[in-house]
Amino acid sequence: MWELNDIVSIEYKKDYIYKIMFDDGLSVCVDFAKWLDKGPVFKKLKDIKLFKKAQIDGGTISWPNGADIAPETIYEEIENVQIRHSIGRAKARR
Repeated sequence: MWELNDIVSIEYKKDYIYKIMFDDGLSVCVDFAKWLDKGPVFKKLKDIKLFKKAQIDGGTISWPNGADIAPETIYEEIENVQIRHSIGRAKARR
């Protein structure tokens, strides 16, 4: 059975990037820039001062304006990136 992973720590790095750590120990830098055009609540996060105010709320990364991104959404994105990189490396070896 698939297990949901909570975010346990976040650390702002630069631009729209946070280092995210999940409860299973996975730690990765995530660029949230692609989410900033996903609707009015996320567009407000283009204000870097607001973006830097992220916090963890119930295992989810959230911002004071009500924007949040579920941990499973972030985890799935990380897995998709890892798969794309693996495929790219395999093709490069051919």
